[in-house]
Amino acid sequence: MISIVLTTLNARYAHTALGLRYLYANLNELQSEAKIVEFTMNEQIQSIAEDLLKHQPKIIGIGVYIWNAAQSAELIQTIKKVSPNTIIVLGGPEAGYLPHRVDFSKADYIISGEGEIAFYELCKEILSTRHCGLDPQSKILNQVQDDKQPHFIKAPLPALKAINLPYTAYNDEDVAHRYIYVEASRGCPFECEFCLSSIDEKVRNFPLDQLLEEFEVLWQRGARSFKFIDRTFNLNMTFANRILDFFLSKEPPYFAHFEVIPDHFPDILKEKIKQFPAGSLQLEIGIQTLDPIIAKGINRPLKLEKIFENLRFLENETSAHMHLDLIVGLPGETLEGFGRNLDLLVSLTHSEIQIGILKNLSGTTLSRHDKEHGMIYSDTPPYDILQNNLLSFAQIQKMKRFARFWDIFYNSGSFTKTVPLLWTSAYIGHCGLDPQSEILNQVQDDALALQDDQITSVFSSFYAFSEWIYTQTLSTWKISLERQIALLHAYLIERYDKESVEAALIEDLSARPEKTIPFFLRQSTQEKKIKEIKSVTPKRQVKRI
Repeated sequence: MISIVLTTLNARYAHTALGLRYLYANLNELQSEAKIVEFTMNEQIQSIAEDLLKHQPKIIGIGVYIWNAAQSAELIQTIKKVSPNTIIVLGGPEAGYLPHRVDFSKADYIISGEGEIAFYELCKEILSTRHCGLDPQSKILNQVQDDKQPHFIKAPLPALKAINLPYTAYNDEDVAHRYIYVEASRGCPFECEFCLSSIDEKVRNFPLDQLLEEFEVLWQRGARSFKFIDRTFNLNMTFANRILDFFLSKEPPYFAHFEVIPDHFPDILKEKIKQFPAGSLQLEIGIQTLDPIIAKGINRPLKLEKIFENLRFLENETSAHMHLDLIVGLPGETLEGFGRNLDLLVSLTHSEIQIGILKNLSGTTLSRHDKEHGMIYSDTPPYDILQNNLLSFAQIQKMKRFARFWDIFYNSGSFTKTVPLLWTSAYIGHCGLDPQSEILNQVQDDALALQDDQITSVFSSFYAFSEWIYTQTLSTWKISLERQIALLHAYLIERYDKESVEAALIEDLSARPEKTIPFFLRQSTQEKKIKEIKSVTPKRQVKRI
């Protein structure tokens, strides 16, 4: 008999919910009565409700996140309409922090914080009450019924040594086909105002020996894709080095993803990162802004010298794939300021640069800037900024499209030779820093070469391209690869030598596994070959070609 169903709506099938597995692992004697059932956010809500209720559970625990909040609210309402006696317990950051901007009022309980112990104790109380033949509506749920609001439970921080690790809850299908999410620590020592991790006052580590034993079991079962959700993986060198040694002791192929702070790469860490083969290590590096004044305003530490030094190291001396983050809309940052940040990052590295739009998450202190900077946010997930004193609504909309097109054309890696033709160089002078400073000496050496006076910033060039694309597509989605090629080609041949543009496109496309080259490029290549042959071949032989 299934008394407890744990569920969530993942963004996609490849993702797994680590939080559900923690809850399951810590249900102790109730675990035999529990089941994890995961869905994706694109599935029909009524079908999800049907699938959950077929188990006839007494309790349904739902993990609520920013990407599934609206769908979760609809799911809660559907379940309560057809099965009002089913107890619904919510957890996760979107439910656990106030204010709620999505209606979760039909839920019975909401657990705020790390819920492994609190959820077990709640389930035990509810189920023991039912087993005793008592009416839970009068004994357990009276407060819920009185005020018609969920009972809010603030879970105390558990000792990580007391928590059962969740990794045996990954089934064989997870191991074979999905990302395996893991963590070595919880918390963050920094206080960046846009981030929920800033709420945790200190970093706590899991028992390392036990953790590595669990990783070994996963490895033996066939797991090769590990995504660490730690916010500051490289903060504790003892932990970081031993975990990196775990992977370095294994035979590739494998994939390990870590989120790291950009200013802390001691030499011993650098030496280990150098040893990882290409394709095996991904580092997510939160830059967000390179403006010291903007960073200070949101309580974000910014050590530019160290950041530049470490990015140069990772770019030039390792095979690690980098994923850098920048945010549009931070309090006090202009569009030009964001552009300088992007220009500088492109001059430092060829890695992926993820452009995000500022979000005002419940539980953070970002709202303190609202009055001074005129910050106005959407009231629906993902609560992104609509406008502020420096960026109009129209500019924010344009930057959302910019971010999407940047993903398609730059971050995808499909056009590494062609996209740089959009700009002639990265202009360090645009970065707002003293060009004589020591910080920039090496940056300038690594930057794309300046070409006489033909200096165009990456940001302004791609911004113009983004605006033009939207006039052609009126959409940022469902743009096929063939359409992407045609768009790049049409835009660039009006501004650069056609032959050079097509040569770059053909080189990019030839590097793809499918080597698909559109007809108009094949035709152009064939015409070029005929011209070359004509120049060295007698006329009577041309017809045979």
